[in-house]
Amino acid sequence: MGKSQSIGFILIAIIFFAYIIYMQPSKKEMEAIERQRDSIRLEKLKNKEPLEEISKDIDDNQNISSENFVKEEIENKAEILTLENEFLKLGISTIGGKLSLVELKKFKTHDKNPLILLDEQNSQFGLSFFANNQGINTENLLFTKEQIDEKTIRLKKHFDQGYIEYLYHLPNESYMLEFSINLVNMDKVISQNTRAINLNWQTSLKGQEKGRSFENQQTNLYIKHLDDDVDKITKEKTIPTLVKWIGFKQQFFSAVLISDKGFKGVLLNAENIEDENNPYLKNFYAKMSLPYRRNTQKLYEMSFYFGPNHFLTLRKYGKDIDLHRLINLGWGIFGWINRYLVIPIFNFLENNISLTNYGVIILLLTIIIKIILFPLTYKSYVSQAKMRALKPQIDKINERIPKEKMMERQKATMDLYKKTGVSPMGGCLPLFIQFPILIAMFRFFPASIELRQKSFLWAEDLSTYDSIASIPEIPFFGDHISLFCLLMAVTNFIYTHFNMKLTASSSPQMPGMKLMMYMMPIMLLVWFNNYSSGLSYYYFISTLITVLQTLIIRKTIDDKKVLAKIEARKKKPMKKSRFQERLEKMAKERGYKTPKRKK
Repeated sequence: MGKSQSIGFILIAIIFFAYIIYMQPSKKEMEAIERQRDSIRLEKLKNKEPLEEISKDIDDNQNISSENFVKEEIENKAEILTLENEFLKLGISTIGGKLSLVELKKFKTHDKNPLILLDEQNSQFGLSFFANNQGINTENLLFTKEQIDEKTIRLKKHFDQGYIEYLYHLPNESYMLEFSINLVNMDKVISQNTRAINLNWQTSLKGQEKGRSFENQQTNLYIKHLDDDVDKITKEKTIPTLVKWIGFKQQFFSAVLISDKGFKGVLLNAENIEDENNPYLKNFYAKMSLPYRRNTQKLYEMSFYFGPNHFLTLRKYGKDIDLHRLINLGWGIFGWINRYLVIPIFNFLENNISLTNYGVIILLLTIIIKIILFPLTYKSYVSQAKMRALKPQIDKINERIPKEKMMERQKATMDLYKKTGVSPMGGCLPLFIQFPILIAMFRFFPASIELRQKSFLWAEDLSTYDSIASIPEIPFFGDHISLFCLLMAVTNFIYTHFNMKLTASSSPQMPGMKLMMYMMPIMLLVWFNNYSSGLSYYYFISTLITVLQTLIIRKTIDDKKVLAKIEARKKKPMKKSRFQERLEKMAKERGYKTPKRKK
């Protein structure tokens, strides 16, 4: 070969390789294509189109179909492999190597059917990346079964020079499925300028409970930041920080994907399904970026949690994972009350008294809490008795000092309170302290899976509403009447009437306050008609016990004796506070004389 021919071949080779490099999509172009793919996915979700069509439409739209890899394979019938333990039954399809069935064996739907958390029709899962200027989605690829035993399934998708491996392992007596993705020699397949591959997870969650509207409120998408808090996602959102896990949560069950090292570049979306006749509640979509370096092997270790939203069950998988934060027990002090007071008492009654009737457990829980709060209830009533005893004297002050001198009237009233040692807030403060417990219970009962499908009296399921009659649909109220809710409203009306009579003799009622207090039971009836019957039952029992406590305390407290103690206190010299003594001492040291107190 001559010198000129050699130079010619070298130039041709340089031009050829330059052309290949030039024709490869740049990083920005690949990111633009991925963004368009994601926008198409999200648009499909918004239009409520079937999930199984999304990947096909994305590939058709971009003209990057993985046809070369799947043309012959998709004609084959998929094989469904099974993993099973005491809690879960899992089906894994060789098409996409994905989960095609997740059944929770210990639970049933409200209409007694098997509880299927995920199935092939409502879920998608797979990797997407570029190879040979084509977009590859493993969702459509046929995997081969390399190894299987009772607890482990290994699936592989072979390419020309490398392969993708999915490994599933299901331990005994666990809701946690161990999962890993292993890329072997894929650096020869995946485009050279690839720095990350995408993991796409998409599902529609099916209703499992009787009350669709309430269950829909409790069905949400959650994420746990790697070293931070748990957030609820209600719309399309990109997370710039590392994410420890992504949870598709329903009222009582969750599907959670957990990463050991955290997911990067997470894109999320949650869409509500408005159609009341649709069996599905919401569509959830998550895209995660898995960092990729060009080496012969890359391992991504993860795990799935498929199971109940049971506080102690979630806690046992580690406090660092914080799966228990999926359960909304209330923020701040309300959550603390549930975690450190209500749940321990409830679990003690459930485990140590051998009770199978949860209506009795709720009754005992209510009694215990009312006993704990009794000193505050007693103090509140004593304060009301003191205010009743002082009312004639306050009326004289109001007669003596006209309304025009309001500041003088208030000063005289406060001086009377100070002399008698009576605090006008004494009756309100104990009730204010009890208020967080009422709010905590509002969160505890709807989230308590222990009450799910547990009957009591006429209520078939304490976790949802009880119905004694069906009625035409009423906005905000529903198409039924809940008897426990009705009893709660009636009891609150009686207590309000009883309490108003007691306080009317101790303090004047503000205009409109009396009407508002009587309206409250009616508002509770509307609000709680679709809520957990266990919650209405608790409020009913709690209010009833409060009325009984008040009647008992009233019989033990004599208003005349209370007045006599107040009058005796008035005759005693007023004790100076330490702060007042310090001020007078400082005044004397500076030469000021303390004014003598008028007798």
